Amino acid sequence: MSSVLSPVGLAPSGRSEPRVNIIEKTDDEILALANPLWRGLLTFSNEGKYGEFVRNFSASLALAMNHVVAGHQFAHSELARSLSEDFDFLGIIRRGEHVTVLYRQRSTKKQGEWLGRLVLGYEGAELKIFGASIF
Repeated sequence: MSSVLSPVGLAPSGRSEPRVNIIEKTDDEILALANPLWRGLLTFSNEGKYGEFVRNFSASLALAMNHVVAGHQFAHSELARSLSEDFDFLGIIRRGEHVTVLYRQRSTKKQGEWLGRLVLGYEGAELKIFGASIF
């Protein structure tokens, strides 16, 4: 399934166009989209490249973030700067027009495992990140 369309909606331009709904994609299709985004977040977090880290965020997530706090996290969090590229996919939760992809995440410097969460959906016709966190 290359792209799944949900009922016609109004685009920001006011024109009527079909909308993509990510929850209708298969797990394999979602992972093909999610894994490269997750890897990018890991890389940019480790390198402290905040501008690159947020480049695929939805407009609502970007507006809601406290950029001072997020920048401080990049500078002072050992975990945020030592995320391993060794992660495991745990599952996908579908809800509304978003999917939450769960990962088991490790660190290159800290013992243990963390839960990674990546929330994806479409903003218009473009795939965006609506949430990303490590617990």
